[in-house]
Amino acid sequence: MGPSARHFEAAVTRPLSVVFRRGDTWEGHDYTVEVVAERQGLDPFDVVVDFRDLEAALDRALAPLQGRLLAEVGLVDPLALATRLVADLTPFVPAPARLAEVALTDGRGRRLAVRG
Repeated sequence: MGPSARHFEAAVTRPLSVVFRRGDTWEGHDYTVEVVAERQGLDPFDVVVDFRDLEAALDRALAPLQGRLLAEVGLVDPLALATRLVADLTPFVPAPARLAEVALTDGRGRRLAVRG
């Protein structure tokens, strides 16, 4: 099996601190956000995607959320947050690569992943 027939993945991570509203209380969470891109084979530079481009797209998507009460931007829970990040980041993963998943891992090691 040659390299062009193999499945490859590449991931970048960033920290994110946000606040969710739970009824009358607020609940802060610190996450590690992981974005995974995938493709069959590699590009001419032997990579899945340019890490710098993927990191820049993730930084742009997270900047308006950092430290925010997410209800103010229409996000009610971690699933809604991860789903929004998938939608925001998908256009920045150039074909033939594709966004495989966005995962949120909290400080206790609990992980929520949404497939792209």
